[in-house]
Amino acid sequence: MRINTLIVALFALLGLGTAAEKANAQLVLSVGLAPPALPVYVQPEIPGPGYIWTPGYWAWNADASDYYWVPGAWVVAPRPGLLWTPGYWGWSGGAYVWNAGYWGPHVGFYGGVSYGFGYTGVGFAGGYWSGGSFYYNRSVANIGNTTVINNVYNQQVVNNNTTNVSYNGGNGGVRTQPTPQELQAANEQHIAPTQEQQSHQQLASQNKDLRASVNGGKPAIAAVGKAGDFSPHNVVAAKAAGGAVKPASFTPSNGGANAHSASKTQTGTGNAVKTHADPALAAKSSGASGATHHDATAGTNKNAVANLNAGVNQHQNPGSNPAHTNGTPPKGATNAKKPPAPHPQAHPNAPKPAAHAQPKKDPHHG
Repeated sequence: MRINTLIVALFALLGLGTAAEKANAQLVLSVGLAPPALPVYVQPEIPGPGYIWTPGYWAWNADASDYYWVPGAWVVAPRPGLLWTPGYWGWSGGAYVWNAGYWGPHVGFYGGVSYGFGYTGVGFAGGYWSGGSFYYNRSVANIGNTTVINNVYNQQVVNNNTTNVSYNGGNGGVRTQPTPQELQAANEQHIAPTQEQQSHQQLASQNKDLRASVNGGKPAIAAVGKAGDFSPHNVVAAKAAGGAVKPASFTPSNGGANAHSASKTQTGTGNAVKTHADPALAAKSSGASGATHHDATAGTNKNAVANLNAGVNQHQNPGSNPAHTNGTPPKGATNAKKPPAPHPQAHPNAPKPAAHAQPKKDPHHG
């Protein structure tokens, strides 16, 4: 930690402080055991205006050699106009590599993982920013009191990804490739997870009941109304596990449990199983070429730094097309309150409708 501090200080003196931060952010945790499937759960009601849903995800506890669930949560965006790109696990170099989530003006590549509640594997269909206010799609977001939150509309979202798989590539992983728009979003200026998000993840790492070996992939705290609040009145339990959970003692044949030396130490990972100095290389192997993540979490938790990913309204993934992320309201949406004048151009993050027939739906995804 002292060495990293000195390096950052040196870069700051040279006017390259931002470059140093990005260099540290490019170190990614990886393990040999695939993360469990995403559990099935409902989304808590939004606590107030300006909150963005950040889906739950499986993070890695190096001390326990076990995955643990970081509950989905409503989080206040760092500033208006920013959207959350969830982190994801991707297969690379014989191990599963964690690619950290981030805030940015557009939603980037998150492995094609269908986290639900608007995060359908491509983009985000849960709402958009306009005129400094966020407009929520009630078809995928749990908006209870429309008197308090009246920036709402309804648009049915088509879902082309109906599995609970939580990783990209490897044996049984999602095979999605990044779109040109997602690759472009990866090169935009990003903001690290907020302090609230980091504290939320660290609190989850300290709860043994959230470990996969303990809960069997069905965590008692699957999602929370507000990040960092695990009190009984604020939590939602999982309804079912998304799939079988392999024991923590599982040792992959590729030797994924052995440490791999990296050029720098990843801030916040401590006893990481492996670290990779360049996530772009990891992304290349997992089908996420060019989707590098800037300004990753720089917390002090010695467990895996796993940013936020989770679901909403029962992990049903109510859609993947269109993935509207900003500006103009989706075509055909019924608005409870008319938004400000739309932007003249369609949002670049909106994917084209799939040409093939919709696959048979998974019973956990409605």
